[in-house]
Amino acid sequence: MYQISIESTENPNVLKFVAGHTLIEGSLELDRNSDISEIPVVQELFNYPFISRIFITANFIAVAKEDKVEWDVVQQSLKNVIEDQLLAYPRIFLPKKKELYTLYAEMTPNPAVMKFVSNKFLLEGFLEVRSAEEAEDIPLAKTIFEKLDYVKNVFISDNFVALTKSEDVQWHEVMMDARGFIAAYLQAGNPISNIPPLQHENPVEKIINRNYTHDEQKINDILNEYVAPAVENDGGKISLIEYNKESKTAKMLLQGACSGCPSSTATLKNGIEGILKQFLPELVKNVEAVNG
Repeated sequence: MYQISIESTENPNVLKFVAGHTLIEGSLELDRNSDISEIPVVQELFNYPFISRIFITANFIAVAKEDKVEWDVVQQSLKNVIEDQLLAYPRIFLPKKKELYTLYAEMTPNPAVMKFVSNKFLLEGFLEVRSAEEAEDIPLAKTIFEKLDYVKNVFISDNFVALTKSEDVQWHEVMMDARGFIAAYLQAGNPISNIPPLQHENPVEKIINRNYTHDEQKINDILNEYVAPAVENDGGKISLIEYNKESKTAKMLLQGACSGCPSSTATLKNGIEGILKQFLPELVKNVEAVNG
């Protein structure tokens, strides 16, 4: 058993229980409202109703009591508790710090969509939820639809949440509200999704349940290398969904911020179509959009 010595302090209501080894790096000051889930010795000590506060640092535990109890009556019992606990747990366990989520808002090319970027990774892949009915297995999206009545679409990918708003509000009116709500939800440790996300590598397979042909794979490879990173950076997702070999037309599924974006058609024609024509002139003449 660990031997604990008892030392008085200048405060008659505080007694020090000193160990022969270092208990903790740093210090802890705890009351009955503190998180003590990771500190067994403190849990045991607070079973005594007369203890109001506990301070732990270096090699001692200082215990503060209420006036109605005398140390002579209780100090040996407390000493025994501390010795027993230190025998089982020689070091004090620091409470686990909650992950701190910080979010910043970022505009996208679609004025209806705002991207809220987290400093923490949210999920590997992506999820798009277009209504509260679709959100049953995605708690983050479900709560957003319930609490933020101006949200029409939720797109979650990697480290961001992209929200599509209704036309009756402006982002400058609700942006802080949305950012604070999402940050508080994540900070509380609430779940993001109960179902696996779709994967970036080959979302078309999940959408239309088929494999790419040889030509489609060539087009998809160019999209992944030259187009997808920029689109995803703007809070969207683009995937090849159909290819017509006769007309040399590639149809793209647009999701997230890209879906319904006024500039998406221009982006397809001026940017993506040009890239595909440059790299695959024998395969692509036209690009068309299909909003997801």
